[in-house]
Amino acid sequence: MAASDIQQTAQGVFKKMEANQFGPERVALLFKPGAYHAAFDVGFYTQVAGLGQNPDDVQIDGATNVPANWMPNANATCNFWRSFENYAVTPSSNQGILQIAVSQAAPLRRLHVKGDLQLFAWSSRHTAGWASGGFLADSLVDGKVDSGSQQQWLSRNDRWSNWTGSNWNMVFVGCQNAPVGAFPNPGYTVVDKTPVIREKPYLYVDKKGSFRVFVPGLRRETSGVSWAAKATPGSSISLDRFYVAHPETSNATEINQALAEGKHLLFTPGIYRLDKPLQVTHLNTIVMGLGFATLIPTTGQSALSVADVDGVKVASLIVDAGPVKSPVLVEVGTAKTKSRHSSNPTCLYDVTVRTGGATGGSNDDELRIWSNDVLCDQLWLWRADHGAHARWADNVSKHGLVVDGDNVTIYGLFNEHHEEYQTLWNGEDGRVYMYQSEMPYDVPDQASWGTGFAAYKVGDKVARHEAWGIGVYCYFRDAAVKANAAIEAPSGPGVRFHNLTTIWLNGRRGSEITHIIDQSGIAATSEAHRQTLNEYPSGIGHGR
Repeated sequence: MAASDIQQTAQGVFKKMEANQFGPERVALLFKPGAYHAAFDVGFYTQVAGLGQNPDDVQIDGATNVPANWMPNANATCNFWRSFENYAVTPSSNQGILQIAVSQAAPLRRLHVKGDLQLFAWSSRHTAGWASGGFLADSLVDGKVDSGSQQQWLSRNDRWSNWTGSNWNMVFVGCQNAPVGAFPNPGYTVVDKTPVIREKPYLYVDKKGSFRVFVPGLRRETSGVSWAAKATPGSSISLDRFYVAHPETSNATEINQALAEGKHLLFTPGIYRLDKPLQVTHLNTIVMGLGFATLIPTTGQSALSVADVDGVKVASLIVDAGPVKSPVLVEVGTAKTKSRHSSNPTCLYDVTVRTGGATGGSNDDELRIWSNDVLCDQLWLWRADHGAHARWADNVSKHGLVVDGDNVTIYGLFNEHHEEYQTLWNGEDGRVYMYQSEMPYDVPDQASWGTGFAAYKVGDKVARHEAWGIGVYCYFRDAAVKANAAIEAPSGPGVRFHNLTTIWLNGRRGSEITHIIDQSGIAATSEAHRQTLNEYPSGIGHGR
């Protein structure tokens, strides 16, 4: 394609998608290996990805920016559902700065930014507009990263020249040149090594011009970028081994037949309405979407059910609750088991599960994990606080996440607005690196909520659990309710929390989060917005 055609196409997509928060359109902009001169902006439900085996195989001289002009004052707190993967970009304007002002469900992966990276937008009044949470993984920034007004962020296995910016809850896992500072001021949590990870599979074009999917290998105790010194280790699969789904023609019966035959599954962009669950039963199956492909169950069942087998990879999907209430929307395993998968775990990457917002729907649980040793890398589990049917009695969702499996590890867990526990963790040896959770805005009264459900509940019988960088926020919009604690966990030497914060964002005077964890920590209120605790147990509280 001519550079002018690329520019016109990409900017045309942005014009349509800039404010298209709940529209049905889905787009993937895929760049084959080569050099491009293009500067464009990226809106909702748009994936920008290079098709090289390594990021530097696709060189974009220009920009792939995310502005925040569609909301007042450069507010990027609703800049969701877009992604940037597997390419190099040289910002050729804006003083060599790539601006990606995003919040939840907008991951940056396998990027090489040949300049600086800015994670927020400036308003016309020269003030920094708010942004609220994002994810950067396996990426190299030659210059500095400026998180500015970002409220929280997770960086995993990255490298940059330096990082500036903090705010409430910034977590760095396995990053080189991580910033230095003691929580809570600045709000940094630094973990030197990533204990276990398999980077997300990705589509690429080989030297013969054939499409393939690359599956990175499992790595342990790592820091820095997987591809910086040499190609990412792993294996390659021909696209011929995939069932390629299309929203106009594919249905659940046909897809399940392909899965039963041992095919992998690639969803092209679009919305898929499913009259039965998609059943993944073969080990090592890959289920991945392009352009924020979206699954909606229509008959009160789950959208996706993964058997308790080794090595399944689920990536880049949105799952919406359907018109008939589902017990669960996505399930990994179906019952408590002793089977272990540590040498070849099932992995979930960039999965968004929504109840309401884009369409009406309800469920008990959004995601339930029964299997052991599951790895999750950037999840957003969202009961909608705005959009279609976003009302207490309409988009009912008890829990965002229920974990019954042991040795489950999550990097970047964003879980918000559910009506009971946001996260309910019953398995042993769970680990969470960076948690962001808002309690429901629309609790109608205290009687409807009891003493208030914690945003993070570790089961009473759990003996071993650990979490780093936990942020729980409240905006009790409709009633002056109180939550007794942001986190509930059993006391014992094997249950540990590091660097906790609660925030009273806004709401009715008299509302509050009374404690940070169990009976520890000072109340977050309209008079004392932010409260912190460095360690639990034996924590020391800091109020601000």
